[in-house]
Amino acid sequence: MSRLNQTVEKMAPSGIRKFFDIVSEMDDAISLGVGEPDFVTPWNIREAAIYSMEKGGTHYTSNWGTLELREAIAQYMYRRFNLTYDPRKEVLVTVGASEGIDLALRAVLNPGDEVLLPEPSYVSYAPGIRLSGGVPVGIPTNMKKNFRIEAADMEPLITPRTKAVILPYPNNPTGAVLEKEQLEGLAALLRDKEIVVISDEIYGELTYGAQRHCSIAELPGMWDKTVVLSGFSKSFAMTGWRLGFACGPKDILGGMFKIHQYTMLCAPIMSQAGALEGLRSGLENNFADVGKMRREYNRRRRYLVAAFNQMGLECFEPLGAFYTFPCIRSTGLSSDQFCERLLREEKVAVVPGTAFGASGEGHVRCSYAASMEKIKEALTRIERFVSRVRKG
Repeated sequence: MSRLNQTVEKMAPSGIRKFFDIVSEMDDAISLGVGEPDFVTPWNIREAAIYSMEKGGTHYTSNWGTLELREAIAQYMYRRFNLTYDPRKEVLVTVGASEGIDLALRAVLNPGDEVLLPEPSYVSYAPGIRLSGGVPVGIPTNMKKNFRIEAADMEPLITPRTKAVILPYPNNPTGAVLEKEQLEGLAALLRDKEIVVISDEIYGELTYGAQRHCSIAELPGMWDKTVVLSGFSKSFAMTGWRLGFACGPKDILGGMFKIHQYTMLCAPIMSQAGALEGLRSGLENNFADVGKMRREYNRRRRYLVAAFNQMGLECFEPLGAFYTFPCIRSTGLSSDQFCERLLREEKVAVVPGTAFGASGEGHVRCSYAASMEKIKEALTRIERFVSRVRKG
């Protein structure tokens, strides 16, 4: 008899980390696999954290996070997304947005509850649902619909066991976004149902279309049903700082707080000091550093999409995050075969679409959170590989 929990024992390792670990030991390899900004955290944020430690800021904070940071988060959510939260009971500072996902799921799910989840989606959602005793129910998406979900896709999957839905937009791995029109359709479906919406908006600052990022929590009747998750890793280039936040109604945030209190206790105080500076300075200068990074991501995004389409790997235009999701079916290879051979033969790492759910078959995820120099060299190698495969 195994000593492991059965759910843990059956869980597959992350499909992203598998390729990252191989690349880390391979000379001359280029990784377009891991979703981590290649930018260094802005100096003013780093300096604030250093200064806080020099002043002796090395202790626990409130389990909720420092009040100053929670007040800044509340101000940020209002200024950027028209959302109002009480910083004392409706804002929780977490150890990355990933902890927020875990807390939200554990706070609302009872054993056997179902959670609707668009696919393809971030690798942690389905395992997190299972670890919380829930049952993930996939909502397949496809390139023809720009990997967006609509109310008509979700409605047939709702059952008496449906307790929550995860809305991961802008989306990892596809780069898809839900614009206000699609969100209004989902809100009309969910508004009168006892279903909690867990809206992962970690990429909310990284959108490239004409419309600003819109949260479903902004729509009439949805604020009290929605937990908004975000953080500082992506748009503030603070991945290693492990700092996120959750905003939502008091009852759900209170449940999340209880779990956080007994597990993580609090987020690192020096990370909170850095994030506070990032928000305060950002609110003063209209997030100039974020804008600079977004413009560079946009340049890389356009380059990658054009290059993939030119080499015959059809690629829809992603309007959020920092990923492209080209279709590789024209090569005759599965997603796993494509990625394994590309890494072995050309030393370029991308992630198979199947790492993000069955709907990802026929696609690979390529991150453009890498320098343009590396992107250009990676594309040269990918084109050489694709040409060779097609010639047989």
